[in-house]
Amino acid sequence: MNYFVTAIDTDSGKTLVSSVLCEALHADYWKPVQAGLPRDSENVQSLISNSKTKIHPERYLLKTPASPHASAKIDGVKINLSDFQIPQTKNDLIIEGAGGCLVPLNDKDFVIDLAGHFKTEIVLVADLYLGSINHTLLTLEALKSRDLKIKGIIFNGDSNPESERIILEHHKNIKKILHINKETAVNKQLVQRYAIKLKENWNARSSE
Repeated sequence: MNYFVTAIDTDSGKTLVSSVLCEALHADYWKPVQAGLPRDSENVQSLISNSKTKIHPERYLLKTPASPHASAKIDGVKINLSDFQIPQTKNDLIIEGAGGCLVPLNDKDFVIDLAGHFKTEIVLVADLYLGSINHTLLTLEALKSRDLKIKGIIFNGDSNPESERIILEHHKNIKKILHINKETAVNKQLVQRYAIKLKENWNARSSE
């Protein structure tokens, strides 16, 4: 199976989540569009411990840390949805998006349109902050409007049970896969610990 990791905003924890998914599922990793350094693929490589995960090269490796459409314009290239093909692998594949789901790739397409192009299930990362309920519900509406299948949601940050509850109350068919605390140090041991927790919830049914 292929899974597309997207989020409600930038710097939401997608790369940590992708590392946990790769570790738990022994899945491959692919970042189709990387804008600026450090490369998320290098971060994932440094955080996983299993020997089965393969890191696939980016389709677009852009220099400027900005929205992909703007970074591509600076580099003198244009990102086309038709240019992307899923890497060949016998493993599950974790595909990490860039920024939030409605970050533009070009004047027409958004990052989340890659998930539709690849026909993948979605793992949504929702970091918990003031205003995140609104951002999460809006993101879920955007995903639903595109008829994208959502595997589940991963909350990230200081515990906020009421925020989690009200989000899931409005989307009872979506399950919570994991909660990642606000961690001061991210390393292989931390990723292994969350990978164990994720595997316990991965195939559980939603609350519906």
